[in-house]
Amino acid sequence: MNTPVIAVFAGGTSAEREVSLGSGRACALALARSFPTQWFDLTANALPPGLDPARHVVFSTLHGTFGEDGGMQRLLEAARVAYAGCGVEASALTMDKTRTKEAAAARGVRVAKGLRFMAGAKPAVEDVVAQLGTNLVVKPNAEGSSVGLSLVASRDELGAALGKITQGDWLVEQRILGRELSVGVLGRRALGVVEIRPKSGVYDYASKYTKGASEYFAPAPLEPATTAAVRAAAEAAYAACGCRDYARVDFMLAGTSELYLLEINTLPGMKETSLLPMSARCEGLDFTALVREMVTPAVQRFGAAAASVSP
Repeated sequence: MNTPVIAVFAGGTSAEREVSLGSGRACALALARSFPTQWFDLTANALPPGLDPARHVVFSTLHGTFGEDGGMQRLLEAARVAYAGCGVEASALTMDKTRTKEAAAARGVRVAKGLRFMAGAKPAVEDVVAQLGTNLVVKPNAEGSSVGLSLVASRDELGAALGKITQGDWLVEQRILGRELSVGVLGRRALGVVEIRPKSGVYDYASKYTKGASEYFAPAPLEPATTAAVRAAAEAAYAACGCRDYARVDFMLAGTSELYLLEINTLPGMKETSLLPMSARCEGLDFTALVREMVTPAVQRFGAAAASVSP
């Protein structure tokens, strides 16, 4: 098999473009230690010029809308380009927080009660409170990096949060108070569990991307049985959503044993200091080894496809 060139996709058009560029740079440098590598800074919702299905395997670090929701994956499939990460259906499903929760709950993973709505059909404050109480999270149903997240603790705050919404697909759900945990899944195996402790008390956009705003514990200081339960739940949620190759699964631990799924991120942040690399280091995988493992199944798919068309 000819060694493919790894095409690193970064940038994109979503609200997470700058985050993606940081992930892409880090991954391109690490992948270049194992493979020929080419960098693509995407500025449109289209395949970039020069991408060749006979030469390239795509490693995408595009976050958010189009990059992560199945849009780019659909274009790659149509062009018969091998790529790392989840396929079209799993990407679309996991970008939709409500559908993710429904799929995971069907496999026995606990999720918070919530209500999905469109901006043009917002629920009445009293209806939300009657169903869910007043301690709530309001967030877009299909954005990442905590974009648009609001925390509310009263009817007035809920009314104000709903009043700011003018477009899009939204979710209001019960706020789970506890310890925030994240675990990478590589192949179908959960890696180490990481605990995030934001100094503000809320792991929002600022806490994620402001240096020193959060503390991270890798591995998380948990009882062995709790660690095992988190890893098992991550694997169950990953399988329920049809994921492949890799993902990051986030949870909230209330008390000592009530574990709630927050979301599955199929194209998570990928700087060396990001959560998935932290999770991998708990299992002895440094950043270079991690990205090599992440792209290897796609390289194998590239080789199998090339062999199938050889005379």
